[in-house]
Amino acid sequence: MSVGEQPKRGVPEGLWVRCPGCKVTVFKKDVQARQNVCPEPNCGHHFYTSARDRIAQLLDDASFEEWDAEVRPLDPLGFVDRIPYSKRLVEEQAKTGMFDAAVTGKGFIRGRGVVLGITDFAFMAGSMGSVVGEKLTRAVERATEHRLPLILVSGSGGGARMQEGIFSLMQMVKVSAALARYQKAGGLYLSILTNPTMGGVAASWAFQGDLTLAEPKAMIGFAGARTIKNTIRLELPEGFQTSEFLLKHGFVDRIVHRQDLRTEVARIIDYCQLKG
Repeated sequence: MSVGEQPKRGVPEGLWVRCPGCKVTVFKKDVQARQNVCPEPNCGHHFYTSARDRIAQLLDDASFEEWDAEVRPLDPLGFVDRIPYSKRLVEEQAKTGMFDAAVTGKGFIRGRGVVLGITDFAFMAGSMGSVVGEKLTRAVERATEHRLPLILVSGSGGGARMQEGIFSLMQMVKVSAALARYQKAGGLYLSILTNPTMGGVAASWAFQGDLTLAEPKAMIGFAGARTIKNTIRLELPEGFQTSEFLLKHGFVDRIVHRQDLRTEVARIIDYCQLKG
């Protein structure tokens, strides 16, 4: 650098993000201002959103009362893969600030009391272990007790958590049984599917809603497309395991843009309560 020449100022990291949908590099603050949705015309890609952000997007300000926040996972099998499961849990907890992949509680949507449960992909891909199953089950049981609408938002790409073996698989039945009792008592259950919703979560509570809503272009299914293709040796349909494909084939009731979700949920609750 010559005398008197000013050093070049670089662009600070984290200001821009590349959209996986349209492949355009967009200003991160513009994405955040649109509830983590791509601002590019004709794109609208829905980025990952944390459980805490979803609570803020769906519920009235400061209305959320969290339940069972201190419930923590154990390592009943002493499972070891690349690292021990006990160590993996500590790392995930430090990275996310969560004890496990689910957040549950009570809140209000435009003044309407609801019970809300959310799984967060950031914690071990939102996989369902004992804590996730227990927290969701307790949330369903409290919704039954207090006769409140129930909303479960799935962001689980990992399905049942393999590190907990049968303890994890049991959660599919446990949550499903609680939902059966809730629905028998006349409760309203709205299931909201986000990207991704896969594995044991898709095979249990995520598809048991009275109404099933999905965000646009979310990946939803049981096994991954590559696994299915390698198993049955057939070419899969275009758009297989997307919200749009499932809507066309009757597995999803409605696709709702994230910015419209709060209004749509409130409208559904009002309509169903009037009908009830």
